[in-house]
Amino acid sequence: MQDEILATVEASAPRRWMGVGMLAAMGLLVIYVAFATPPALEWQIFLLVVGGLSLWLAQRMMQATAHRIELTETELRSSTGEIIARIDEVEAMDRGVFAFKPSNGFLLRTRSSGPRRWYPGLWWRLGRRVGIGGVTPGRQTKFLSEVLAALVMERDGTA
Repeated sequence: MQDEILATVEASAPRRWMGVGMLAAMGLLVIYVAFATPPALEWQIFLLVVGGLSLWLAQRMMQATAHRIELTETELRSSTGEIIARIDEVEAMDRGVFAFKPSNGFLLRTRSSGPRRWYPGLWWRLGRRVGIGGVTPGRQTKFLSEVLAALVMERDGTA
């Protein structure tokens, strides 16, 4: 029963395409500006780099949002099988309005740091902090955070 999926978070097709489309449109627009009205050479190079990075980010978001996040009784993981955080490692969760968290998401703080990972629009990890959310629906991430909070309270014996 420990491998039973309690909650999932995944980007819906419209949200996914909107996020990828906005990034790609911005990249193409910046590249167009760099060639249509060329500024000084250093600014033109800057615009081309920003446009290229935006297109690269759109491609990364397209790949990342093809996956989903799954919560089981023991871990929070990606549909690729990569463990995002173990329930026994979760130290705190921040869902506040002013938290440094992804859009429609929440922030976890773990007891030990993990490798840096970044799935644009879905989740990221930097040291002990894990951000869940982005182009994901708010109701899914809210439900996942509530179930995760209940699991942490049960683990701590405060439930």
